[in-house]
Amino acid sequence: MLSSVLIANRGEIARRIIRTARELGVRTIAVYSEADAHAPFVMEADVAILIGPAPARESYLVPEKIIAAARQTGAEAIHPGYGFLSENADFAQAVIDAGLVWIGPPPSAIRAMGLKDAAKKVMIEAGVPTTPGYLGEDQSAERLTAEAAKIGFPVLIKAVAGGGGKGMRKVERAGDFAAMLASCQREAAASFGDDRVLLEKYVTRPRHIEVQVFGDSHGEVVHLFERDCSLQRRHQKVIEEAPAPGMDEATRAAVCGAAVKAARAVGYVGAGTVEFIADASEGLRADRIWFMEMNTRLQVEHPVTEMITGQDLVEWQLRVASGEPLPLSQDEIAIDGWAMEARLYAENPATGFLPSTGPLTHFRLPEGDVRVDSAVEEGGEVTPFYDPMIAKLIAHGVDREDAAHRLAEACRLVEVWPVKTNAAFLARCASDPDFVEGGVDTGFIEARLEELTEREFTDAPTLAAIGQRLEAFMEADVRKTDVWASAPSRLLGFRMNGARAAMDLPLRVDGKPVPLRVALVGGGATAGDDWSWDITVEDGRPLDDVDVLPGTYGDDPLYVFEGGDVREFDFTPKVGGGGHVAASDGAILSPMPGKIVSVAVAAGQSVTKGQTLLILEAMKMEHALAAPFDGVVAELSAVAGGQVSEGVVLAKLEPVA
Repeated sequence: MLSSVLIANRGEIARRIIRTARELGVRTIAVYSEADAHAPFVMEADVAILIGPAPARESYLVPEKIIAAARQTGAEAIHPGYGFLSENADFAQAVIDAGLVWIGPPPSAIRAMGLKDAAKKVMIEAGVPTTPGYLGEDQSAERLTAEAAKIGFPVLIKAVAGGGGKGMRKVERAGDFAAMLASCQREAAASFGDDRVLLEKYVTRPRHIEVQVFGDSHGEVVHLFERDCSLQRRHQKVIEEAPAPGMDEATRAAVCGAAVKAARAVGYVGAGTVEFIADASEGLRADRIWFMEMNTRLQVEHPVTEMITGQDLVEWQLRVASGEPLPLSQDEIAIDGWAMEARLYAENPATGFLPSTGPLTHFRLPEGDVRVDSAVEEGGEVTPFYDPMIAKLIAHGVDREDAAHRLAEACRLVEVWPVKTNAAFLARCASDPDFVEGGVDTGFIEARLEELTEREFTDAPTLAAIGQRLEAFMEADVRKTDVWASAPSRLLGFRMNGARAAMDLPLRVDGKPVPLRVALVGGGATAGDDWSWDITVEDGRPLDDVDVLPGTYGDDPLYVFEGGDVREFDFTPKVGGGGHVAASDGAILSPMPGKIVSVAVAAGQSVTKGQTLLILEAMKMEHALAAPFDGVVAELSAVAGGQVSEGVVLAKLEPVA
């Protein structure tokens, strides 16, 4: 067994590797950027080395710094995790040339599978079925446009060096192809340093099926069955599961056999995933499943495979890298139950899933019934420099319905503030009746996006939240203080020789004003008198009795967590017409810190509602900011290449008269 390993990664996967390495007695070395100085994985490693500033291109993506850290700490091996340099063949070769053990496939296998067009050619030669499309060297816009027309729309544009859903565009109409191609090439160049693309026929009811394979240095290759990653949004996986729903034994044998054949074709060693696209219009069939690509690394969703097989894939990686044979033969690997994984992102579904950054003042994840692989902890911070995934929730059940129920319940127990998350969205996905019945394809979320992102709250927690503060306020106002000695704020609604009149009190729920009226009934003017009150909100519904919690009206906002979501109740009185300052409807604000990639308009230009004004890059993704109405660009401060902070006014529109 290896004596020590340096983890060339961060966050959740670094913690995951550290956990297994510690169980095996392997010393762990973490490398970290300035932004991650206090991250959990840094604290948990045996040794930690600072390798540069926050931007990944100055730290985690610099091979020389990582290899230097390995030499400095006496590391025997380097584990790349996933993302960053994990599929960089040159880095893998540099690690080997430095006399270190590379925990991954040979550089030759990474190269063979790293470029989608070359990988498809290898698969065709190996007899693995592939989807129809264009893999040519001619990358001119004219040739690509002609090939797309030949394939027939819709088509899929995919970055040759892409992965993780980046550098991918679905094009429905010929008229949209040029703009989509330019956007895809730009994102591919920024993410992978390679703007080449390939074209594929878009399958109208696609399922994303992938097979976990594992090879050792003794020539053995096995599979650990399939996963279904069809529940996606914009080609980003949302919920993954194993095994795949609707997979019969004949189809399983065919697709898993094809995956093993693919791995053998490139002399694969270590953990890898062979991805297939299935035409599910007539259910899963062996003749309707085609090779897409191979990921030459451990996948984000590997825990669902671990849950149904009872195996630790990181342990397998460490053992294979140590020269040991595979822990089990193919006949010894079996499926037990069902597993599902949800990716918890720091993003706000209510604003189109824009990433959310900031401190994690309140951070609670479920315990006990599910496995939680977390990147952060309470008191930490989500920065704009890295992927917004902050945790993975993995549920295991006796069958698919049981696993879905457990996953949905786990998502409902998530409590995070003030960073926004997709927890409630995940809970709705996992509990959707069609999803539970197995009716899943890659268009599932898009077809139900409005209902899946709609915020839902029951009356009880909402009314209780208001009641908690108001009852405390009324207690302090009329029961515990002599009214004649009260400050003016204590005399709200007071009337001589009678009960106080009804009072309209300020309340904002999630930043929006909500009418709130309190009427006191009976009682006298001093402490000990028998006061009571009626409280109504919005449509006149009465508030039921609730327990009084510490705090008084006018304190800091109150937060109520329900179903994975959170509501903010702000009772702070505003004097002199104050309140939240908001930009006018025509102001285009930066939704998060980031870099302006391009500006598509000029000052004085007329624009139409929905037209893209500029593109902001943040947390490894592009975000198009569009015109909210027809108008004219009155002001434009955004400059391509410029860095901006959250809330900055980038442009202002004036409506057309």
